[in-house]
Amino acid sequence: MKRRHRTRAAQGLRWLVYLLAVLLLNLPVIVTLLTSLKTDADINASPPIWLFHPTFMHYAEIFSDPTLDFPHYLVNSTSIALGATLLTIALALPAAYAIARLGIGASFLLPAVTNLRVLPLVIFAIPFYLAYQALGLLDTRLGMMIIGCLINLPLALIMLVGFLRELPRELDEAARVDGATLLGILRLVIIPLARPSIMAVAILSFIYAWNEFLFALILTTRHATPVTVGATYFITSWGVRWGATAAAMVVSVLPPLLLGLASHRFLARATTAGAVKG
Repeated sequence: MKRRHRTRAAQGLRWLVYLLAVLLLNLPVIVTLLTSLKTDADINASPPIWLFHPTFMHYAEIFSDPTLDFPHYLVNSTSIALGATLLTIALALPAAYAIARLGIGASFLLPAVTNLRVLPLVIFAIPFYLAYQALGLLDTRLGMMIIGCLINLPLALIMLVGFLRELPRELDEAARVDGATLLGILRLVIIPLARPSIMAVAILSFIYAWNEFLFALILTTRHATPVTVGATYFITSWGVRWGATAAAMVVSVLPPLLLGLASHRFLARATTAGAVKG
């Protein structure tokens, strides 16, 4: 009986620690969510008010106020994230096949690309700005898609190369015997078998491209501004629109958050596929 009570007490203590950790780690998100549901009077109250009547006025404001231009930022983020995801897969999959199956760039290209991702991205800010200025890509969705693709390529290559190396080469040889070309092998054999890894790359690429802030802040001003940067425009010299800013942050977090929650089990299986031989 005492052992049972001790076990229950240990489980209760464990859950208490988990709940406290979750609360502390997500405190900024919780405060932002609560702020988005407060009126301006409740937001500016001192001391802070924790019990209040929630309102969705700030959510209506960011979608209806033309001066905020939030729907435009939302469309930009969606277009940039989708475009970067498609571009990443279109480049990473053939490159991964060439590295894993043909040995092209396996000793130099793959390490070089992956090691570049280790470097702080801020060191590329000035070269990218000058290059984009010369090419006319500043403040364009295409320019941000390219940035998102370059950021995601190292991870995509690592995942796809690791998966393709685990596929039996006999599949390629059998396809060649049946008369398949290199493109046919890639389309009919590799892509169907690599679909879980491709989906994992697509999901992660979308999330990373959506959350990109540094280059979006530097390379966009108005036409291609995503929500990550657009929300900061609610801070003006006349004051901070805390309610609208909080609502914009909550809305901008929802797509990657929901996508991650819906696919976390799938991502875990896909990223560990082929990790254990047996």
